[in-house]
Amino acid sequence: MKFISRLAFLLILTAFRPADDKLRIFLIGDSTIADKRPFDAPETGWGMVFPTFFNEAVEVQNHAVNGRSTKSFRTLGHWKAVQNNLRPGDWVLIQFGHNDQKADDTTRFAAAQTDYRKNLIRYIEETRAKGANPVLITPVMRRKFDQAGQFVDQHGEYPGVVKAVAKQYRVPLIDLHSSSREALVQHGVEESKALFMHLPTKMYAKFPDGKEDNTHFSPYGAAVMASLVADGIRQNVSSLATFLKASPFTGKYAYELPHVAEPAFRKDTFNIVRYGAVADGVTNNARAINDAIEQCARAGGGTVLIPKGFWLTGPITLKSGVNLHTQAGALVQFSRNTTDFPLVKTTWEGVEAIRAQAPISGTDLDNIGITGQGVFDGAGEVWRPVKKGKLTGSQWANLLKSGGLLDAEKTTWYPTERALKGASAKRGGVVAEGYTLQNTEEIKEFVRPNLLVLTRCKRVLLENVTFQNSPAWCLHPVLCAHITLRNLTIRNPWYAQNGDGIDLESCRNGLVEGCTLDVGDDGICIKSGKDEEGRKRGVPTENIVVRNNTVFHGHGGFVIGSEMSGGVRNLFVSNCNFLGTDVGLRFKTARGRGGIVEKIYVSDINMTNIPGEAILFDMYYMAKDPVPQAGESNELPTIEAKPLNDGTPQFRDFHIRNVVCQGAETGILIRGLPEMAIKDIDIENAVLQANAGLVCVEADNIRLKNVTLLTKAKTVMTVQNSKNLTLDGIRYADNVDLLLRLLGDRSKNIRLLNTDKTKAKKDVEFGGQATAAMLAK
Repeated sequence: MKFISRLAFLLILTAFRPADDKLRIFLIGDSTIADKRPFDAPETGWGMVFPTFFNEAVEVQNHAVNGRSTKSFRTLGHWKAVQNNLRPGDWVLIQFGHNDQKADDTTRFAAAQTDYRKNLIRYIEETRAKGANPVLITPVMRRKFDQAGQFVDQHGEYPGVVKAVAKQYRVPLIDLHSSSREALVQHGVEESKALFMHLPTKMYAKFPDGKEDNTHFSPYGAAVMASLVADGIRQNVSSLATFLKASPFTGKYAYELPHVAEPAFRKDTFNIVRYGAVADGVTNNARAINDAIEQCARAGGGTVLIPKGFWLTGPITLKSGVNLHTQAGALVQFSRNTTDFPLVKTTWEGVEAIRAQAPISGTDLDNIGITGQGVFDGAGEVWRPVKKGKLTGSQWANLLKSGGLLDAEKTTWYPTERALKGASAKRGGVVAEGYTLQNTEEIKEFVRPNLLVLTRCKRVLLENVTFQNSPAWCLHPVLCAHITLRNLTIRNPWYAQNGDGIDLESCRNGLVEGCTLDVGDDGICIKSGKDEEGRKRGVPTENIVVRNNTVFHGHGGFVIGSEMSGGVRNLFVSNCNFLGTDVGLRFKTARGRGGIVEKIYVSDINMTNIPGEAILFDMYYMAKDPVPQAGESNELPTIEAKPLNDGTPQFRDFHIRNVVCQGAETGILIRGLPEMAIKDIDIENAVLQANAGLVCVEADNIRLKNVTLLTKAKTVMTVQNSKNLTLDGIRYADNVDLLLRLLGDRSKNIRLLNTDKTKAKKDVEFGGQATAAMLAK
């Protein structure tokens, strides 16, 4: 009862704190928490990141000091400075242990069961004496694995003492010891190095000889550890948890969003001119550029500089540690001679294939970048087929004058005879169809490359540059980790076949922000392999943040699929504009793909002039559109159920909020399979102006809340063979004929809540064996 009364008193103090008086959190501890000087870079204490996870009502003061133990933090006067500043309602987070273990240093050593325990108790009592609130944190793990790859705990009795004292004195506990161990084990022996200070030579002023430090954190490691502490607060310190900063996404805090480790590069610069490059638009500079990259990599990394000018080149191959930097005014023009691009084994649309070598490529690299203000042009016009229907009459006539060949129907132009031959081949270039480096030469231009292909690369930065006119997809990272795409301009002609902007395939921990795209196919697209090959690879795309991007043209603004057989999860998309894309949010798959797409969060999306759907979920990709066309039956088609198997895809657990669309064919289209419904979709706070409102087929547990559907069609919502739908707070235009049309014999538990039904001439109509019993009472 005494503890409960005290807690109630502290809560009252906090509640009546003056409006301009922030809640204060004091951090005390050692170097794993402490603030660092700029000269200490890249060493980062988790306390430096921790304040970013709280809202503006909180002030975090970091008093942790390098090298301190529970003993020396007191004897050197650090605690006294904190103690004198404490006031009722403050919080003190206490984490020591690294330095208390140093038995050979009498100024710091505090044995676990004696002095360490006593010191922790004194911190607790003296904090409470000030009316403040102590929180104990167990020591954060050091990185150590044995020769068998098993993690080794180096902290002995100290974490157990922290837990025992917390229990005895009823102090909230954050078990960072356990959670950091889990994070290290999850990263594994090699990847856990990114959490700590594993530094090359000649990169940082403070560490000219490099450093291997498994105690202190990199910026990425500090962010991960700070997130673990924030998660501990959410679970165990409810009074503080109310001040954690919310993210834009439903039910997610800021600390829960993925963290991405960015590369860093040495200062040395290798100018391509020194290696014989000539900016005359005639000289092929492939050897000079690649020589500069090779020499830079051999020297330990640095910057390869492409000055302003017109630089003709063949394929560029990146190397670890190299930042390819383009000055403003630099145009890197890839050759129009397709023989400059040899055939290589790679992948295409998620399957093993023979393709022409990408103009820019890298495989199994670490710490790479392409930065600057320059332009990379892929000369896509010498590779791409063009459909007549996508050009004006004069454009088509001019294209025919340029050469090339037409297909038998005279509707598609091909740049070469080999390209035309490949178009009629069975899955041209695909390894499984018998294609090799030799016989693929017969269809060379058909197996056109993506502009940039990165395979199994880590810590990648693409920033500020322009990528345009790709033969196929523009940017294609596959099986990459920790990739940052920032402030890029990506352009392909709107008629470009397979002219995707960004395709992240089987990648994890990525950031796409501030990019502008105007392309011929999907804008920002998430993939993970296709059909059986994708399922066999089994590598999902996960932990990706997409924010503050604009897509001017493309088949979809933000897209998942249809090659998603390895799965997709933990995606966070916010503050994006889609202006004239065929579809806005486009989630597509098909039978045979398999894979699970889940935990997708979308917020704050603006769209205008969308010819198709503003929001589309389609598991029957490339099938007949369920929306009746002129002259067709007004009944939605019945899709025959198939047996479940490994190729049955799944869409579930999507959370979409704050969407505005002015002009679309359909506001929301959800179409699952009869054997596998689309499940667990929340759409909240949306205003969609479209010809049609909601079309929902084969879905389960769909919730629309505060959604406005301003439609030209006289029927606002159509639901077929779906169950457990909640339509809550639906707003619509005046004078519509029908609010909800319910179809199919398998529909049930349809709820229409908080919606003014009187504005429609008729609220609900039933067809196709649907009955009134399907509406929930």
